[in-house]
Amino acid sequence: MKRVVIIGAGAAGCFCAIELRRRDPGLGVTVLEAGAKPMAKLAVTGGGRCNFTNSFEGIVRLEEAYPRGAQLMKRAMRVFSNDDAMAWFQREGIPYVIQEDRCVFPKSQDAMQIVRTLENLMRRLGVELRCGVRVNAVSSTDGSFTLDTSAGTLSADSVIVTTGGGALKLLEPLDLQIEKPVPSLFTLKIYDDGLRSLMGALAPDAILSLAGTPFKSSGTLLVTDWGVSGPATLKLSSYAARHLAGNGYKGTLLVNWTGWGEDKAREFISTASRQNGKKRVSNVAPDGISARLWQHIVSRAGLRDDIIWAELGSKGGNRLVGAITADAYEIAGRCHFKAEFVTCGGVSLQEVNLSTLESKKYPGLYFAGEVLDVDAITGGFNLQAAWSCAMVVARNF
Repeated sequence: MKRVVIIGAGAAGCFCAIELRRRDPGLGVTVLEAGAKPMAKLAVTGGGRCNFTNSFEGIVRLEEAYPRGAQLMKRAMRVFSNDDAMAWFQREGIPYVIQEDRCVFPKSQDAMQIVRTLENLMRRLGVELRCGVRVNAVSSTDGSFTLDTSAGTLSADSVIVTTGGGALKLLEPLDLQIEKPVPSLFTLKIYDDGLRSLMGALAPDAILSLAGTPFKSSGTLLVTDWGVSGPATLKLSSYAARHLAGNGYKGTLLVNWTGWGEDKAREFISTASRQNGKKRVSNVAPDGISARLWQHIVSRAGLRDDIIWAELGSKGGNRLVGAITADAYEIAGRCHFKAEFVTCGGVSLQEVNLSTLESKKYPGLYFAGEVLDVDAITGGFNLQAAWSCAMVVARNF
């Protein structure tokens, strides 16, 4: 009996094991997991609700969702798309809901429903799952593979690696090209007392950018007690992951609080000055901006708290435009995004056949999921990459 060992019982590994056994019930499939339980990360994704894919509505180019690996994902999603993923889980008894933000969750809002479903399928299909077994190294001789593990030496006809970016050391004997893993989804530390006093404030249509770079994101910005978070921040951290890592997580963050261009900001100021001349500037906020946040923006423009619109003048107006559209803060570092830790980097895509995800150097060695140099912004895209890549391997095994 041909035996395949899958290293890593995360989303990609478990999904791949299921599909392999469905296609070839005579194939011996063993999944090795260093942790005590399978799919521990899947269980906490989406705040424990499991944002397992995205509708992709509004995504014009896959590069918008996948800063690294978009070309691979174009091929992989032709094999197994987000619609296919939704239909797959629906068939397994997991109805889903698509939120206004295009994120897709199980209707139960319970990540464990997906975890239990995948566990039950593996058990029913005869997949051998061994938790608490760490793989230290993988080597290849004469077309077969040897795994040095914490439970002893194992042999396999084929190996599928589906670990996270932190377990790449086990591939060292194979001398593969590895793109150094760095954090990809994280929030930003900003040591500005005025900003941090706004903890909990939201700017629903913000645009963020890094000064002096092409990196830019849009979406909801959340002010925290350590700096900034929310979808806009997480997207920017993904787009600029390597740049920020290379600069020690320092730089200048430019915040456009409203998403307006300068012309629209000037139009708002002109209209507010004409209609509210005797009112304080700090008391007339743009739609979607809370009074508390607007007062902070006015302060950032260097305006007196009691200045009225009729007194603003062109210089005051220019400063206010700048504070609305390009409010600058120095980044002091990064924070983890809860337990949903994602890295960019991994096995270089130059090492694999993009149509099969098989190693070019070692026939019978495959890769799927985060171990590859493929990662995405937040919103279910990383899990979609896991499903799609796992299915590519299963169908080409």
